[in-house]
Amino acid sequence: MSGNEILLDTGTNEFEIIEFFIDEKNEGDEVRDYFGVNVAKVLEVVEAPAGLQAAEGAPHPSYLGTMSLRDMILPIIDLSVWLGIEREDSEFQLIVVTEINGVVTGFLVTGVTQIHRIGWADLKTPSKIIADLDTNCITGTIELDNRFVLMIDLESILAELDPTMIENQDGAVAAPERWTALIVDDSASVRALLNKNFLAANFDVHLFTNGLEAWEGLKAMQEKAKEEGGSILDSLDVIVSDIEMPQMDGYTLTRNIKEDAVFSQLPVILFSSLITKGLYHKGEKVKADDQVTKPEFGALSGRAITQIEKYRAKRAEA
Repeated sequence: MSGNEILLDTGTNEFEIIEFFIDEKNEGDEVRDYFGVNVAKVLEVVEAPAGLQAAEGAPHPSYLGTMSLRDMILPIIDLSVWLGIEREDSEFQLIVVTEINGVVTGFLVTGVTQIHRIGWADLKTPSKIIADLDTNCITGTIELDNRFVLMIDLESILAELDPTMIENQDGAVAAPERWTALIVDDSASVRALLNKNFLAANFDVHLFTNGLEAWEGLKAMQEKAKEEGGSILDSLDVIVSDIEMPQMDGYTLTRNIKEDAVFSQLPVILFSSLITKGLYHKGEKVKADDQVTKPEFGALSGRAITQIEKYRAKRAEA
């Protein structure tokens, strides 16, 4: 295995981002805002066609209509408009083409710098000022070469433009008794949706915002259970985790859980837009019990119930 393969191996808590920028109109000095997105979501970067402009009657002013790319017709979103940035006019601009939850979309930016390999531990939780912005799509900040790069959640933008991407529910299911789920996601809106979904399915819910916080929470729950003469298995039934999170990603969290003698007796479900046919093997490598994409949101609690019943039957046979 090469050095690059080792660094990017599943569960090493590292990933690659593509860094791009938007030049902001400003009197005097040029202001350049830097952003990043996981390379795994980017198909390619192409030159923006001439004549892109806001579509009349569009659901949002950032929508610039569509463009053709080989055999695809993809919608174009002006990222500067979405973020509330007055972009400097430029003859040469780029489209970052992404595939998220099976949807191919182009995002208009000023330019692209390079790809960086970083650790999830280097991704810091955004400040309260950034987190409270109306366009709450910044999931973290990274300091690179004496500048700050904002990690942008393109998925939340698409979900706001089309809420059916993750809000559809395929029918109510309910656990046969009151069970407990530990849910980890760095997006407040997704956490709220998952919390609502699992409460409706007869679960108690523990919510965490990143993998490291969840890992520390699991250890604290186990310690408390031991002090009371029991085990965490008496009070927790399933773990549902996002993949992309600051401090510790979902793959690393899953690997840690499955390497622990006690925690490994709990089912772990990964729930992310990164779960595709091409990347499914990453979850398998860290022994995730199930992997659910964001469009399958409505089936998530039912899949959790299936895994819990499977694990309970296994423990009963032991």
